[in-house]
Amino acid sequence: MTTGSHLGTVLSTVVPLTAAYLIGSVPVGVVVVRLATGKNILQEHSGRTGGTNVMRTAGFWAGLVTAIGDVLKGAAAVLLAGRLAPQADWVPAAAGVMAVLGHNHSIFLIDRSEGRLRLRGGAGGATAVGCGIALSPSLAWVVVVVPFLLFGIGYASVTTLTVGALMTVTLAIQANAGLVPWSYVAFGLGAEGLMLLALRPNLDRLRRGEERVVGLRARAQRRASPADSTNLPGPVA
Repeated sequence: MTTGSHLGTVLSTVVPLTAAYLIGSVPVGVVVVRLATGKNILQEHSGRTGGTNVMRTAGFWAGLVTAIGDVLKGAAAVLLAGRLAPQADWVPAAAGVMAVLGHNHSIFLIDRSEGRLRLRGGAGGATAVGCGIALSPSLAWVVVVVPFLLFGIGYASVTTLTVGALMTVTLAIQANAGLVPWSYVAFGLGAEGLMLLALRPNLDRLRRGEERVVGLRARAQRRASPADSTNLPGPVA
């Protein structure tokens, strides 16, 4: 392999994938909560940086701004990868996975817990949606569905995984019709796997009946037991 071709390989693979991880690692929720309240989101409720935990900590608008920021950074990571590697459809797909990985395990949020270093972050739902829309703009319908799923199902963790599954199935249908590459389906599976790993504590609480509900179910719970509604475990961020 010549020096020129080697450099081309680096520019078309390593650079976009590294950039995608770094873009995904930008802790939007940390910045929003710090500006809005002066608090450290990592020390609030679930400790995650996503829109749900931000909303619980700093209010609806802060949570919405965070969710939009996380969607945009996912889209930016994929679009940049597509510009840097226009001939390799798998690179934007892999960049999407790297962006979700960066959101869930941000290089900018390193701390030490029980003697071990760990990378903090969120669950990756909004970032995955941004990546999916950048890969296939027809997935924009997911943005409309999310609020209905969230407030209808009542569990943010289940909503996150359901949205990921819906995107993956849609991409598979499109790939089977020749509308998108099959590598995009691999993105959906990879992103869903990362979200599933991040949400294991929530799923454990769900199995024990301890996961906090949101939306209509939360409102019904507060009406039924107003004295206990503030002591319920928190949802995913």
